[in-house]
Amino acid sequence: MSEAADTPHPETGLDVFAERRAKLEALRSQGVAFPNDFVPADNAAALLVKHEQATREQLEATPVHASIGGRMVLKRVQGKASFATLLDGSGERLQLYINDEGVGAETHEAFKHWDLGDIVAATGHLFRTLKGELTLKCTALRLLTKSLRPLPDKFHGLADQETRYRQRYVDLIVSPQTRKTFIARSKAVASVRNFMTSHGFLEVETPMLHPIAGGAAAKPFTTHHNALDQQMYLRIAPELYLKRLIVGGFDRVFEINRNFRNEGISPRHNPEFTMMEFYAAYTDYRWLMDFTESILRQAAMDATGSSALTYQGQTLDFGPRFDRLTIVQAIVRYAPQFTQANERGDLNDLEFLRASLRELHVDLKAPALRNAGVGALQLALFEEVAESKLWNPTFIIDYPVEVSPLARASDANPAITERFELFITGREIANGFSELNDPQDQAARFQAQVSAKEAGDDEAMFYDADYIRALEYGMPPTGGCGIGIDRLMMLLTDSPSIRDVILFPALKHEAE
Repeated sequence: MSEAADTPHPETGLDVFAERRAKLEALRSQGVAFPNDFVPADNAAALLVKHEQATREQLEATPVHASIGGRMVLKRVQGKASFATLLDGSGERLQLYINDEGVGAETHEAFKHWDLGDIVAATGHLFRTLKGELTLKCTALRLLTKSLRPLPDKFHGLADQETRYRQRYVDLIVSPQTRKTFIARSKAVASVRNFMTSHGFLEVETPMLHPIAGGAAAKPFTTHHNALDQQMYLRIAPELYLKRLIVGGFDRVFEINRNFRNEGISPRHNPEFTMMEFYAAYTDYRWLMDFTESILRQAAMDATGSSALTYQGQTLDFGPRFDRLTIVQAIVRYAPQFTQANERGDLNDLEFLRASLRELHVDLKAPALRNAGVGALQLALFEEVAESKLWNPTFIIDYPVEVSPLARASDANPAITERFELFITGREIANGFSELNDPQDQAARFQAQVSAKEAGDDEAMFYDADYIRALEYGMPPTGGCGIGIDRLMMLLTDSPSIRDVILFPALKHEAE
């Protein structure tokens, strides 16, 4: 972008940026440089659809008056007549026809010196050119906003990926696919919201600034509140506040929220991300799995028109019932070299699991694994050999208690919880469980997390005494789930990186 701005103009010898600034100064000397008194009556998309079938003769016999405002992306000056193409907020383009007769010689002459990227107001009548293109024959034309920076070359666009993320405003101007991605995102979020409210859920808002970081195993961002003179944390999850509302008598609540985790940046991770969390009293994790399937299936339909998608060249279908596997079942299915070990019972043997993880170069001295039991080691093995292979939607169920501090333990096997994680294309998309509503059990689990944090696990949870107090008033049996909206949008828009579906992703400071 900066190189284009420094390119000398072939006629004036000035760089493009300087030439455009000179034009702006000339506009200022003539009066209002940035007028704000035009309201378009139409948009390009609606005009193209409404008059798609209108013939040249019909438009001549019954003139259609229209006015639009948009960014000039093409321009052709041909002596007494000129053409331009406006891109407006609808995402569509409409051609303009300008001549002395229509707009006056003075305005036409001024137009010849306008630049690509300028924002223009046009009023006139629709007609079809000899080539059949619907066009606005202008009777009035105004320059509303002078663009000082040139748009990228129309054939190459924004080739540099980082520039696309850093200057998303330009990316949206020049890339129709980028516009489609974020329109699809808006439709998917609207679909999720409508689905929840239609099923009796109340949308709520909970704090983004927390006195205690909780609701997930993650490293928080910390800040200091001057007036209260206390350390605060950006929200890593809304879970504990939403469950307080269940205690308060709201039986079904949800929040589409922004969370913040002070962790790495990758194609799957952004430190600021969007989740939808929901909680329903008198449900369990089995009900949650069915309901989560329905949410995602409907979002796919509303955003793309189909439950069957193509992601990175492979088919992906939200239509069939999602698979459900335990951690061990997934290991055996996707890493068959462990089949015999499972038959011998080795996947329940501490030393066998440790040895297998060492062979996979997993650091067993890491805080999360230093004193890990069988369940946590099974999970670590699953993450190494099976997780990335879960292409089709698959619920992994029955997580160990030691890695699920907020989930209800199974009545049949107290070592595991009624918890699932949903994986699609090898990525975790959702996490849900029957909620732990026993205050004494929850207090003990919080205390274990405190011990883990003291032992060096930065992602372990704090002890939240107020949440324990809330549980002591009594929380009904409840199921809760969180769905990663950004990762879901990667699937629905065939985007390889999370940055492609976040309008302004986190980036390192731009080099001076």
